[in-house]
Amino acid sequence: MQLPNYSAARVLVVGDLMLDRYWHGATSRISPEAPVPVVHVNDDEQRPGGAGNVALNIAALGSKVSLLGFTGIDEAAESLRQSLQQAGVLCLFEALKDYPTIAKLRVMSRHQQLIRLDFEGGFQQADSDRLLHQYHAEMAQAQVIILSDYGKGTLSRVEQFIELARLMKKPVLVDPKGHDFSIYRNATLITPNLNEFEGVVGACRDEQQIVERGMNLLTELNLEALLITRGEQGMTLLASEQNPLHLPTHAREVFDVTGAGDTVISVLGASLAAKKSLADATMLANIGAGIVVGKMGTATVNTEELQYALRGQRAHRRGVVSVSELKDAMHSARREGEKIVLTNGCFDILHPGHVRYLQQARTLGERLVVLVNSDNSVSRLKGPERPVNKLEQRMEMLAALECVDWVVPFDSDTPKELIDELLPDILVKGGDYSDITEIAGHESVLANGGEVKVLSFIEGHSTTSIIKTIRGE
Repeated sequence: MQLPNYSAARVLVVGDLMLDRYWHGATSRISPEAPVPVVHVNDDEQRPGGAGNVALNIAALGSKVSLLGFTGIDEAAESLRQSLQQAGVLCLFEALKDYPTIAKLRVMSRHQQLIRLDFEGGFQQADSDRLLHQYHAEMAQAQVIILSDYGKGTLSRVEQFIELARLMKKPVLVDPKGHDFSIYRNATLITPNLNEFEGVVGACRDEQQIVERGMNLLTELNLEALLITRGEQGMTLLASEQNPLHLPTHAREVFDVTGAGDTVISVLGASLAAKKSLADATMLANIGAGIVVGKMGTATVNTEELQYALRGQRAHRRGVVSVSELKDAMHSARREGEKIVLTNGCFDILHPGHVRYLQQARTLGERLVVLVNSDNSVSRLKGPERPVNKLEQRMEMLAALECVDWVVPFDSDTPKELIDELLPDILVKGGDYSDITEIAGHESVLANGGEVKVLSFIEGHSTTSIIKTIRGE
């Protein structure tokens, strides 16, 4: 999958604006006044939070983004505006004199959060008329609208924001809050985390129940899609008349989950605005979330990080792939210093001899590629009654083996041309070859500095003998 042209995307974000403050310092003693650590503050930083973090993430991808929300008339609002404008965000703030800007102060020591202090009054009683007027004027230029609801009152009339977006045929994505999802009825998509989702539909015992209750919620709220973020279990995308899409987490190390939901909806919205499909946009959002939880505090992800992660994902993706996907994956694997082993065969009826042979081949390197004869190729080599199992079934069985990384079909009688193109580090064949020059593709592998090895099949196991046993011969 390629990254979209994010610079062509324009997104409007509306929601609760916050300023995240961090005080950093060392702790070496306990206070004599109370059993709490004393932090010697030697550094501080400020970052946009809430809907501001969503907009910041979108700007980091290179997309155009406008941000609409309430602030007070104070130093926190000015700091928030400056940070966002420097990042390229168009700030359309409604500043209210009788309300403080929402701010959260976190005291940090050795990358650990010791305490959080919240400064807020909420905007539940604020007049939303001017906000809705600005929203109506700005939404015409946006390709996607994101409503970031943190329950602080900016979206107290969220139904009207959704209704206006749908009237103008604009996709509207909502990061919800609370246990009443009925207020998000008719949105295009909502992105609850698993706790929020179960708070509405009840505890789910397994993935199947998540899907069943999610699809019911989809119908009940007249949504086009529902994206449930599930922490270390990844995320699940549910959409009308489509199979569920379950994506595993891409996080290698988790330092801080602050703002992970913001990254999900921002990458999702920017990708949709850049003309990616919902499935592809969700995959990119999942990768972005995996990156951002490896950072401290509210953080963003950029296109370089996404591109790098995509390369790594291609290198580590297992299963049945095309030749072009395989070449891309092999290139990425080699950049990580991994040795690639390749073998080929019909693998008509997978038996213990095959499995042990493949396991042995895998021990020679970090990655194992299996090239599989097509049905026509097997028939030409083995006779008109073969193969017993069709190509798709044979490849599916091979891909299910833990020792196999990539499975690719070929239609010729030998895989020589494909091996010449792929040039593995080690070419392996099983059987009683006395001379490696009999092995297809050996010349190009050796010329490229690779190795060619012959491994013995396990005695007593063969497809031919299995077929004869079944026939009673």
